[in-house]
Amino acid sequence: MASEPRRAVLLGGAHGTVALARSLKAAGLEVWFLTDDTNIACFSRAVGRVVRWCGAGHPLALRALEEVADANSLRGSILIPAGDAEVRLVAEAHERLSSRFVVLTADWSQLRWACDKALAYERAASLGLGVPRVYDAAQIADVSQLQYPLVLKPAMRRQRNRLADAKAWQVNDWTEFGALYKAAAELVGDDNVIVQQLIPGGGENQVSYAGVWNSGEPVVSFTARRLRQYPVDFGYTSTFVETVRLDDVSLAAETFLRSIRHHGLVEVEFKRDPRDGSLKLLDVNPRPWSWLSLAAAAGIDLGAAIACIASARPVPDMRAREGVAWLFLLRDLVALAQLHGLAAVPTCAASWRRVRAAAAFAWTDPLPGIVDLPLTVMRVLGRRFKTGPR
Repeated sequence: MASEPRRAVLLGGAHGTVALARSLKAAGLEVWFLTDDTNIACFSRAVGRVVRWCGAGHPLALRALEEVADANSLRGSILIPAGDAEVRLVAEAHERLSSRFVVLTADWSQLRWACDKALAYERAASLGLGVPRVYDAAQIADVSQLQYPLVLKPAMRRQRNRLADAKAWQVNDWTEFGALYKAAAELVGDDNVIVQQLIPGGGENQVSYAGVWNSGEPVVSFTARRLRQYPVDFGYTSTFVETVRLDDVSLAAETFLRSIRHHGLVEVEFKRDPRDGSLKLLDVNPRPWSWLSLAAAAGIDLGAAIACIASARPVPDMRAREGVAWLFLLRDLVALAQLHGLAAVPTCAASWRRVRAAAAFAWTDPLPGIVDLPLTVMRVLGRRFKTGPR
């Protein structure tokens, strides 16, 4: 049996990081949080130590991470990247970091198939899974071949910019395409722009598979449905999610994840095409996701599962309860108002009776939720008044 890790080191992230820290602490682990900015995870009681470092985008990030480990006796700790840049840093240096940590993610040769949307769609299509129609360079050059409406989005989020923050831009006709495609290419590089057909329907058509994997096999998992998102057209974040059994979603996600021998945390997003009911892969997120706290509320102990994986112990059997909901309150209020109008919000909010988990707040750990309140207001107002392509 492997030695029992006493600590978990989380790199980056936000709401999902807070939820994971709480779960890991409940499993008996001391949680360290490495960050290059100030976010809500810094204020959580579940985080035993906050360490400032240069961040995953710094050219000396890998050396800095190793120095933190050596200076603080973190050898043997579980290392969990919780942001996109951190995932790539750790995966690309997987072998090197494994000499110091128990690394809870796969090597980049496997993980790139999840992180790069273009590669993910290619792999999914080869497995017979549904994907949105994606246009190649020749078709993009001949705009007469494009069928609108379209979506422009980055294959990988390499840095923050208008397109990465928005997640996607909708293109309604050929008169918009040229200017928006040029703007997207200038922001993320033309080789990193995906041009795909828009799948009709809103957030209510999006479903997810989430859990923890160990060396190509699922350890614990559950499925959920996104009832609402903010913004309502292309959701930057979920605002209301509930657990529901979706066998076809599990089958599709596990087919994909087995093909890349996934290891670690994962959330796989699909959209159900209302035209024929088929599932289309949207994203694979091999890191903590925003509504991760829904897992514990539904009876899935991710922290305990991770601790068992790291120490080579059997993971207890877990089944998610159906009909349990997670809420991002302020953003859900805005989403409800946009969808149904302010007058309908009290009636629509009846769905909140199923809520058992919040985005940041917990009665036993209230400060992250309190700190997040004004930050969320500023982000919502910032998105509302920000200029740029929609």
